Amino acid sequence: MKNYIFSPEKARDRLAEGLRNLAREQGFTKVVIGISGGKDSTVTAAICARALGAENVYGVMLPDGEQKDIADSRRVCESLGIHFRTVNIGKMHDALRDAAFRNPEIAGDGDFTVPDSRESDINVGPRLRMTVLRYIAQALGARLAGTGNLSEATVGYCTKDGDTSCDFSMLGALTSIEVVQVGLTMPELPAELVQKTPTDGLSGVSDEEKLGLRYQDIHNYIRLGTCGDPETDRKIAGKEAANMHKRRMPLILNPFEAGDGNA
Repeated sequence: MKNYIFSPEKARDRLAEGLRNLAREQGFTKVVIGISGGKDSTVTAAICARALGAENVYGVMLPDGEQKDIADSRRVCESLGIHFRTVNIGKMHDALRDAAFRNPEIAGDGDFTVPDSRESDINVGPRLRMTVLRYIAQALGARLAGTGNLSEATVGYCTKDGDTSCDFSMLGALTSIEVVQVGLTMPELPAELVQKTPTDGLSGVSDEEKLGLRYQDIHNYIRLGTCGDPETDRKIAGKEAANMHKRRMPLILNPFEAGDGNA
């Protein structure tokens, strides 16, 4: 079993310092963050505000139609004193469904039909949100902060070209358990939002229910090398291998043999 020592205060301060260094190196002063009201975007926003000042942080709330916990998202922004606005992606999502398969007059003709896919539809939300966030960030001359954590990346609980797309990943080296620990070191954050049950806000169930895994087990697998149950270890390892493509740049298929420049 691996040795594991974690200081949430040290991690918090090093992340803030890392962002300040990145901002100096790349010449930006502002960041944009999608605010969901969950722990990851909450902690990301708080560290960004500490690093760059609340006046340079822009939170965007992106409900897909009606979002029951939208008040939590607003509370995060108000607690930190950052800029915020709401962009509802519901009509965009409906328009995409119509164009893809639901309305034949809009979708047009072709020699194949697109089936109604629940999983494809769930992933539309993160991709539309990322399009909106990219638009706003570029318009403001800001960088887009990613909010995904290491636990989600390890088991592929993220959307390719959605929440995996960002200019820098604030929490990508921290497990879900560690994100909560870091969040609890910041008194400016409501503790109940830091400890809120993680959910994607789209499927109607918690992250752990959808994954069929506990975040504590994923944390132990990553940090200790095992969660203590061989079957669960195998399940996590299988998801990690199957979803590695989400953590890498697109594979380039090379037609040149042995690098000789001839195809």
